[in-house]
Amino acid sequence: MKNVRYIALTLFFVPPLLLLTALDFDDRPRSVLRLNDVPFEFNRAQFSGEACLSMCLQSLGHETDADNVFDRSGVDPTLGRGCNGPELLDTAANFGCAAERIQKSFSASNRWKNLTKCWSHIKHNLKRDLPTIVLCQLASEFTSEPQLQFVLVVGFDEAEDQVLLHRPQMSDGEFVRVDRQLFLNQMSLPAGANGQQVSDGEMTVFCMCLTGSQNQVEERSSRFSEADFAKHISKLRKKLPNENFSIVIQKPFVVIGDESAQRVGQRAKNTVKWAVDRLKQDYFKKDPNHIVDIWLFKDKNSYEKYTKQLFGSVPHTPYGYYSSTDRALVMNISTGGGTLVHEIVHPFIESNFPKCPSWFNEGLASLYEQCRDRQGHIWGSTNWRLRGLQMTIESGRLPKFKELCSTTTNEFYREDPGSNYGQARYLCYYLQQQNKLVDFYKAFTKNVSRDKTGYDTLQKTLGEPDMDQFQREWEKYVMTLRFPE
Repeated sequence: MKNVRYIALTLFFVPPLLLLTALDFDDRPRSVLRLNDVPFEFNRAQFSGEACLSMCLQSLGHETDADNVFDRSGVDPTLGRGCNGPELLDTAANFGCAAERIQKSFSASNRWKNLTKCWSHIKHNLKRDLPTIVLCQLASEFTSEPQLQFVLVVGFDEAEDQVLLHRPQMSDGEFVRVDRQLFLNQMSLPAGANGQQVSDGEMTVFCMCLTGSQNQVEERSSRFSEADFAKHISKLRKKLPNENFSIVIQKPFVVIGDESAQRVGQRAKNTVKWAVDRLKQDYFKKDPNHIVDIWLFKDKNSYEKYTKQLFGSVPHTPYGYYSSTDRALVMNISTGGGTLVHEIVHPFIESNFPKCPSWFNEGLASLYEQCRDRQGHIWGSTNWRLRGLQMTIESGRLPKFKELCSTTTNEFYREDPGSNYGQARYLCYYLQQQNKLVDFYKAFTKNVSRDKTGYDTLQKTLGEPDMDQFQREWEKYVMTLRFPE
């Protein structure tokens, strides 16, 4: 009988107890606000500001890092330091971001009142899912003496009265918990900190918060500042083979030639600027990832001589080439500007479409080997590649578009590259003539993670359910083309 009672009582009380156990009545987790979408980036203490700004930018959709932030800041690297607060604000603007800041001074007697106000502002930002960059006095990894370093506030715990920080100076500095009063002490800086002019005995604080969103942030049209170009040219002058070379800045490139400054300037304006303006209008939002040099050698002899002297190798083509490693376009400009326009496309593809397969990279670039202006836009014309393509079509050896799109980089350049270039170029030419090329580029860049080859996007852009039938019609179309037009 006792066993029966025990079983009955167990059945009566245990289910509610289990339910109560499953429910979490601890209010502390709900008191924690934590911005989990803000990535963490480790960097040296001297560049903690760049790391904090990089984390904020990444949370807004930018593909960047602390080094890139420093590059965009324009701070002279010979100073041996990272950005201070005002320079971080300027750098945020360079990325197209609006920023709110708290940079104020107050007397020591009003210290806690003002710090509490600052904390309220930071907390308000967190509730808007916005992290805040704060300049603090922290012990460094080398000395116990406090140094000015930046941290990123990414959360707070009301129940424990703790602040959650990303501390980029620490390899394990993700979501570090700090007592709030200790944190407020650390963000209270002595007079004159961060380059701010204040009276003796006053305290100062510096905080900043990016208020842009991923949809609002736009990359600025020029990735590099005047200081970047000045530093680049200072190094470049040491590489010049002799004093007969002229240098012209034609953003985003630096153009160098062994002709007069006037002649090099004309080439920079009439070919480089002309092409860049139109390519950016239709395709490219971002400038190349680095300052790229365009070397224009006046003839075959100087092209071969100076390419060997500057880059340690004999050029593999009589016209010119682009070297991502050397960050240089190298041209025999006496052969004309067509190859130059072709090669200009490649560094833009690198920065705007890094996952672009070789067939489209070369197809788009080779389309503009022969080009003209059409109502303010760059427009490809038929060129010398046409006859080779027509001969391949006549022989019946042209691969299917699915095969072309699926070629690896090595396959594209190694296996019948003349045919691959011609087929890719005149596929782009056909899309251009149908006013679908720009649409294809935009759709491909958007969908490349799902469609690495571009074939599915191509079929959708063309609106062709039967790609074999389309290829037969396209080949007939190509056979009607003529060069010169």
